[in-house]
Amino acid sequence: MNTFSQFFAGTGFVAMSWGNTLMIVIGMVFITLAIVKDYEPLLLVPIGFGILVGNIPPVAGMALSVYDDGSVLQYIYFGVSQGVFPPLIFLGIGAMTDFSAMLSNPKLILLGAAAQVGIFLTLMGALALGFTSQEAGAIGIIGGADGPTAIFLSSKLAPHLLGSIAIAAYSYMALVPVIQPPIMMLLTSKEERLIHMKPPRHVSRRERVIFPIAAFLICALIAPGSMVLIGMLFFGNLLKESLVTDRLANTARNAMIDIVTILLGLSVGASTSADHFLTPQSILIFALGAISFCIATAGGILFAKFMNLFLKDKINPLVGAAGVSAVPDSARVVHTVAQKEDPTNFLLMHAMAPNVAGVIGSAISAGVLWTVLVK
Repeated sequence: MNTFSQFFAGTGFVAMSWGNTLMIVIGMVFITLAIVKDYEPLLLVPIGFGILVGNIPPVAGMALSVYDDGSVLQYIYFGVSQGVFPPLIFLGIGAMTDFSAMLSNPKLILLGAAAQVGIFLTLMGALALGFTSQEAGAIGIIGGADGPTAIFLSSKLAPHLLGSIAIAAYSYMALVPVIQPPIMMLLTSKEERLIHMKPPRHVSRRERVIFPIAAFLICALIAPGSMVLIGMLFFGNLLKESLVTDRLANTARNAMIDIVTILLGLSVGASTSADHFLTPQSILIFALGAISFCIATAGGILFAKFMNLFLKDKINPLVGAAGVSAVPDSARVVHTVAQKEDPTNFLLMHAMAPNVAGVIGSAISAGVLWTVLVK
């Protein structure tokens, strides 16, 4: 009986708190949304299962969690806490991305820039609520709807908020099909949603090869703090567009990004133990993240409407919603909303232009914030 008592005292059932139970339920909700609703399953399944892993109560004397020195999970989490995984994700994204839609209609880049307004307005809101400037900068980047960028910047400015910011950023990325359509319908008229745009022009191979080199030099010189993310993004794109490094490009956009996504998602989820995650700060971060994402979506749409005051060939304002960095989900949402109004209106390629511009914009914004706010 003594042995049985010792065994039972060492099980997770004894130390299980209401907070652990709540977080396990949240993890199950993430997994359900991924499987049943198909909301970003490549992200929500690893993160959801990681939440389950991170909320099994620890056993005294055993290094198990991401916060225990020498544990396996801590070594995996090193890639998150030190900002190693996000640049590798960007390398894979670059190897997947076709910048032709953006290059064929450069004025749509402005929509990707306009959507970054959510980052800076949320930063000011976080400052007003009492967060430090470093914490506010890390929270504001959630508005870019770019999980790797949010992780990278928070690991540099506010590592103690990393888990909350990462979960918030990926949650809103997954909920793009839920959050964006109501804002799009509210801010546009039926006539605006019916606008057809001219087909994109053909972009030559020379343009596609020169672009990542020239764009990297310009962006890195403007915001040196973005060099790692931007550099990996454009390096991956050069591997793709050069057509002489297909093996490297295929590895970057397939095996490597899949491996990193698994490790990043699982370890980020495992960092959400109830005692670290269920705090008033976390609730504020989620609220500010939602506001930031909504402002970013609205900013892109309203700026497209503003541009139409001066353009002969009008932009469908729906395209502005794709200025956030959730590639390619926000572009697909734009296309879907337009198709409901007019099945002959194809906006996917047009929406990809501000979408990929938003990836660049959020990385540059992160670089600027890191430069300005670093201690």
